[in-house]
Amino acid sequence: MRKSFSKKENGYLLVQVLVFGAIAVVVIGGLISFAAANIKLGQRVVLSERAFQMAEAGLEYYRWHLAHAPADYTDGTGELGPYVKNFYNKDGLLIGTFSLDIEPPPLGSTLVEIISTGIPAADPSVRRTIVSRLAIPSFANFAVAADSFIRFGSGTEIFGPVHSNDGIRFDGLAHNLVTSMLTTFDDPGHSGANEFAVHTHVNIPPATGINDSFRALEAPPNPVMSRPDVFVAGRSFPAPEVQFASITTDITQMQADAEAEGFYRATSTTGYGYRIVLKTNDTFDLYVVNSISSLPSGCSVSAGSLSVGSSALLGNYAYPSNGLMFFNDHLWVEGQIDGARLTIIAANIPDTPTSARKSININSDVLYSNYDGADVIALIAQNNVNAGFYSANDLRIDAALIAQNGRVGRYSYSSSNCGSNRFKNSITLYGTIITAQQYGFRYVGTTFDCGSAGSMSNGYCSRNIIYDAFLLYTPPPFFPKTEDFHEVISWKEIE
Repeated sequence: MRKSFSKKENGYLLVQVLVFGAIAVVVIGGLISFAAANIKLGQRVVLSERAFQMAEAGLEYYRWHLAHAPADYTDGTGELGPYVKNFYNKDGLLIGTFSLDIEPPPLGSTLVEIISTGIPAADPSVRRTIVSRLAIPSFANFAVAADSFIRFGSGTEIFGPVHSNDGIRFDGLAHNLVTSMLTTFDDPGHSGANEFAVHTHVNIPPATGINDSFRALEAPPNPVMSRPDVFVAGRSFPAPEVQFASITTDITQMQADAEAEGFYRATSTTGYGYRIVLKTNDTFDLYVVNSISSLPSGCSVSAGSLSVGSSALLGNYAYPSNGLMFFNDHLWVEGQIDGARLTIIAANIPDTPTSARKSININSDVLYSNYDGADVIALIAQNNVNAGFYSANDLRIDAALIAQNGRVGRYSYSSSNCGSNRFKNSITLYGTIITAQQYGFRYVGTTFDCGSAGSMSNGYCSRNIIYDAFLLYTPPPFFPKTEDFHEVISWKEIE
């Protein structure tokens, strides 16, 4: 018998077909939308990576530009940015742009900040941004750098790297690496064979004290001992030479720059020199030195007291806009700055290797108000940087000190006729010391006792040398540099 379907049953099947058909349409549509979204996401990932590569290309482009024009921070336009450059693929097709925002360095610094944003042409809403800081290292990359033999006695504590192009005898405490250009050298402090280029005469713990004679354990063929009681971070030799010759050319150019846009003074009328008192209101008092204080009777040193006897005020002057102050005479410097960046030079140009070379004398504190890199001073002497006979008992000098041909230190006032002024308590040097000849603020006599009446020992009993790391990439204005190319200091993506 044939079965028949009612109209009611036919309608029921139609509803089912419609329901399942709608579900299929929704599912298929969802799958299509999902696939489309994935395709779009994949495209954005590709474009994002392309944007990142373009941003990196922008940084590399401007590093190349600075290699050819180290002082150009406007991409050759002389105008404010951003600076937009087209970016092409290997086939010459335009695929996007990179945009550069450049923050020029502060006065005296080479630290430049570059913000590079990559933008693909296919979708300008996709962006990647990288910020990088570049700088040329300055000459101030050591707490102490010397071009000759250098000896650090007991009572010396140094926070920062130390280097000499000659030998180093270190009997204090070094918290950072100590290096020499040599492998061995003949210590002038005693007879005997050559010792290691960086060596100590401090007795090995638990023994105490110092042995001044030749130390076989500090000489070949023995291995180099670590000696963390003296060299906390170790010692290394031979190390690359520090090029002191470059400072001569830099000083010659500094005089021209000071005469053009800085502060310049020729030889003083009295022939003694000038006294500078730095102030925290961005000005300084300038005095002409009329006389030098006398030493006590019987206290004979060829250099004299190196302390001002009398002086006359010439005027109060604003710090020059380029931070450069050049004096063709001896200088006495003291005072405090707040937010200033200064380079002060005492030199006679053209240089002649005679007594005509000029020195800087520091008998009172030279201080910063800020220790975050905002304050910086360079004191550059063609001859010596001195602490005089009447210098402060506790002296602090915040500055980068350069003795181009002489030394940073204090003369020896060893005679008992010199009285109590030959003994000083402590000196703190915050910055860097760059010295052509042997550094020294203390002289050791027959005993090591500080202030002992019967001792030939004199000078500052305690010497603390602290490296100012800000000097490396944000040095004082016109400070000598070690190379001509910008290094990458930091790099990060910000978007």
